[in-house]
Parts: sequence; C-alpha cells; structure tokens
Amino acid sequence: MQTPAFYAQVRRLTVYDPLAEFLGAAENGRIEYAYLDAVKLAGHSCPTVASAYWMTLKALTHLYPDSLPERGGIRVAFRQDQLSGVTGVMANVITLLTGATHDTGFKGLGGRFDRRRLLYFSADVREEIRFTRIDTGQAVDIAARLQSVPFAPQTIELMQKCLDGSATPEEAAEFRACWQARVRAVLLEHGDDPEVFVLRPVGQ
Repeated sequence: MQTPAFYAQVRRLTVYDPLAEFLGAAENGRIEYAYLDAVKLAGHSCPTVASAYWMTLKALTHLYPDSLPERGGIRVAFRQDQLSGVTGVMANVITLLTGATHDTGFKGLGGRFDRRRLLYFSADVREEIRFTRIDTGQAVDIAARLQSVPFAPQTIELMQKCLDGSATPEEAAEFRACWQARVRAVLLEHGDDPEVFVLRPVGQ
C-alpha cells in the first residue's frame, strides 16, 4: 500500500487495552495506532479523519500525562447527533482509538471489559467532543477549527472536474496533491496550534 510520505511523520498513539492483555492479543496490553490506521478504517484521508485522529491524541495526552491512556476506560460525548455532518466519520475513528461504542461494542466478560454505553451524541458539551476518564472523572472538551487551514485556491475547481469526469490526468493528480497537502497542514503544521485545535479542561 503506497501512501503519502507525510503519514509516517504523524505522531502515533499508544494505549493500554486491558482486554487485549487479558486475551493475549497484545503483550502487556500495549496497542500502537498510527494515522494510517485511521485512514484504513475510513478508506480515505481527509481533514475530518485527520482531525478526529488528532483530537483524540491530544485529548488523551492531556488526560493521561503520566501513563498510557486506557482503551475502554474513556467516555466520549459529541455535541452533534450521529447523523449530523461528519460526526459519524469522526465517531468511527474515535471508536477505533478509544474502544468507546454506543451499544454495538463488546459486551464484556464476567462484568469486565464492557465497551458499550461509552459513546454519546447530542450531549450538552461546550466544544465538539468531550473525553472523560471513567476512573477519575477528569474530562476535557476539544474542537477543531479547520477553517483557518484552507485548501489551495484551485482545489474546489479541480475537485469538480474530477467529479464530472472532465479532469485531465494531470489535473486529477494536482487535485489529489492539493487535498492531501491540506491534511498534512492540519496534522503537521497546525497540530499544536491552539487556534486550530481548541482544548478546554472541563471545570476550568
């Protein structure tokens, strides 16, 4: 699988999954996720997939400053309902990384490892998404302000040509390059920009 080289530059997320450890799926329960994992799940790379991956990484890094985030130990609440805009796409990526599901996840073993009822929509939260540690109750709200990371000016015109079949091979290649250039900018140039990724600890 050949992908844009910048994918490998995006910071990875390592979590501890007690279920993976219990069942012998990963030594010591350590699972490492890369941006490419989110791309494979979604089937594409776009600013939405990128921001879902990055918001999760930033939120979990904040909530677990001295230890690995616990997959399955995090509750996630979206301000929007699951059918609004790109909420569903983002929720799929966040489920991959956190294990949180609404009602379709693993039911648990002996009262442990239940992954259901950890993902909520239409929640009363300040920003786009709230991540909460189940063990401590500590929570953080986070949002992506991607409007300040624009596409190259020719991107929309090139996209339309690709959609209606009038694009030349050169124009199609240029469109793909422009599209992924914005994804790269979101992750590598603006990943730590507080004006783009707004993180607010709950209660502060």
